[in-house]
Amino acid sequence: MFSGSIPALATPFRDGAFDEEAFRRFVDWQIENGSSALVPCGTTGESATIDNDEHHAIIRACAEQAAGRVPVIAGAGSNDTQTALWHIKEAQIAGADAVLLVAPYYNRPSQAGLLAHYSYLAERSELPIVLYNVPGRTVTDLLPDTVIELHRRFPDKIVSIKDASGDLSRVVTHRMGAGPDFNQLSGDDPLALAGYVLGQRGCISVTANVAPRLCADFHAAALAGDYDTARALNERLYPLHRAMFADASPAPAKYALSRLHDWFSPEVRLPLVACSDAAKAAVDAAMEALGLV
Repeated sequence: MFSGSIPALATPFRDGAFDEEAFRRFVDWQIENGSSALVPCGTTGESATIDNDEHHAIIRACAEQAAGRVPVIAGAGSNDTQTALWHIKEAQIAGADAVLLVAPYYNRPSQAGLLAHYSYLAERSELPIVLYNVPGRTVTDLLPDTVIELHRRFPDKIVSIKDASGDLSRVVTHRMGAGPDFNQLSGDDPLALAGYVLGQRGCISVTANVAPRLCADFHAAALAGDYDTARALNERLYPLHRAMFADASPAPAKYALSRLHDWFSPEVRLPLVACSDAAKAAVDAAMEALGLV
């Protein structure tokens, strides 16, 4: 269903406000450079600090600008089930093709609570659901047995997972329990190559914000089973993968984008701040090594 290089889009701000003109240009640039789907309002899009009106406006702008050229997987998760449902409904109205639902954060629900949360949403959503497990940010860990049970209950609705647990054994566990058609995506750029070998089909990526063509080429090679080419591209991209987290994300990615495009501001929202000089140096070195600047 979803595969290849899928950027978790950074959200451009200018003077504190969503810069819709820059965002639309960014969407075009991503599609022109081979990105196979787009994720607005994910973690890299600073979903934690955009208000609800902005959230829905960003999804709408993404879907309108993509205009069916690639799928749009809208970030719609929340630690409040009713708010997540509202985001799902608004994403559908805006024209999204699917929703990305992060495991509820802060509340620390049990696995039974996660089953109830996602089941409630699956029963009421008309869009396909991509689960999003990132326990390093949410504390809550969406365990494989829960993922498998959710897919068993809703095989046509809960169709995919973005896994950023860092545990590659889960790819095999999901595949054996949910079957090979359950669409697995990496949430960690540095682990994407290994994930392909185990059964993942793509990556919801931070690095693809900055190097969409190289990332698209890497994922195309991995999907084709051309692991020699994929390995070589992975090693070229690896310093940039690391640089994207040289400071609190997405500040390094936005700094990199500001170097590539004079219309993309590096501005982030508090409590994030502009990345450090050391992080900028890491980003500069990685971009220069790739010939991006």
